[in-house]
Amino acid sequence: MTVSIELQMEQMGQRAKKAARVLSAAAPAAKTQALRALAALLIERQPDILKANALDVNAAKAANMDAPRLDRLTPRIMADMADACLHVAEMADEVGVIEQQWQRPNGLMIGKMRIPLGVIAMIFESRPNVTIDAAILCLKAGDAVILRGGSEAIRSNCAIMDALQEAAAAAGLPEGAVALVRDPSRAAANELMRLNGLVDVLIPRGGEGLIRAVVE
Repeated sequence: MTVSIELQMEQMGQRAKKAARVLSAAAPAAKTQALRALAALLIERQPDILKANALDVNAAKAANMDAPRLDRLTPRIMADMADACLHVAEMADEVGVIEQQWQRPNGLMIGKMRIPLGVIAMIFESRPNVTIDAAILCLKAGDAVILRGGSEAIRSNCAIMDALQEAAAAAGLPEGAVALVRDPSRAAANELMRLNGLVDVLIPRGGEGLIRAVVE
């Protein structure tokens, strides 16, 4: 039975929402483990990821993509992406940190605590390395993330997301903590934008047309 795009996206959102509740209380060590495992996987899977990217680049050339966009389609050196994972892994974990605290005249203690946002969705164009950048920052902050890259980078993003999900699972993080919209259609992106109640923050990264569509 074929599942509609609407249902597919709703199910993805529900998994992310469920994962976000678990991830918000995840031990810092588990998140660090996932990021370190991802760094190792990126180096190990480099041939597969670059092969997938070559297919995207060749398809883009065949479609006469302009030079600046074609340049953005090529990922950074894999070692740099792995280093980014290790850098974020070593950053201080801010979840649960109390920034301010004071006592009311009646004795009640009030404070400001850093907590995860919940489910973050990001829609972006080209740049497969954004898949890594966005995911590792969200994981470190205890947020579940749903990513939707441009259709021109779908093979690259799928290969990178496979490594991301494997690293997260190996660290015991919940299913749905990191997800990619693997349907490159505009309809799937539109449904992601409509996940009110499941997505807490929606971030567009791209040109004016993309930003306008997200806002609307």
